Amino acid sequence: MSTEGKVDCGRRRLIIATAAVGGAGAVTALVPFLSSMLPSERAKAAGAPVEVDVGSIAPGQMITVEWRGKPVWILNRSQDMLDTLAKLDEAVADPKSEVKQQPAYCQNATRSIKTNLLVAVGICTHLGCSPSSKFKKGADEGMASEWPGGFLCPCHGSTFDFAGRVYKSKPAPTNLEVPPHVYLTDTRILIGEDQKGA
Repeated sequence: MSTEGKVDCGRRRLIIATAAVGGAGAVTALVPFLSSMLPSERAKAAGAPVEVDVGSIAPGQMITVEWRGKPVWILNRSQDMLDTLAKLDEAVADPKSEVKQQPAYCQNATRSIKTNLLVAVGICTHLGCSPSSKFKKGADEGMASEWPGGFLCPCHGSTFDFAGRVYKSKPAPTNLEVPPHVYLTDTRILIGEDQKGA
């Protein structure tokens, strides 16, 4: 009887040890498989929100950052730039930004959260070219003298005002896109997320 007890105990230990080793092997084999289903670091970075310090952008200056592989402009509009917006309602195709090219909280006269700071994707809504900034007025830039400045797409001539609104009778069908963004502090914004974390 004592011999049978020893054999049974030894078998139990052997079965437990075998199960433990088999379980560890299964987990070891499963980890790389499950890891392959997660997005890569490159994929995470491509869609990750971008934090930007906007405190050092002087009035009338613009910086460009990259978000999801797109150029995003952050323009600190001067008072002269802001003053042109209300005068252009008759000249632009979608003055009230009714086409959903911006979050609801930017569907206003300046298409922004803070009046002076425009955050817009710098890609023309016509064929995807990148417009250039033409901040000076009219004739200085080879434009019609009545054009108060804004953005000009060199590919097919679409023009946008300082709120990214497209002028009438231009190839671009809609205003420039305003990405979701939120202010973390008075001088720091997070592009790619909004108040709801979307």
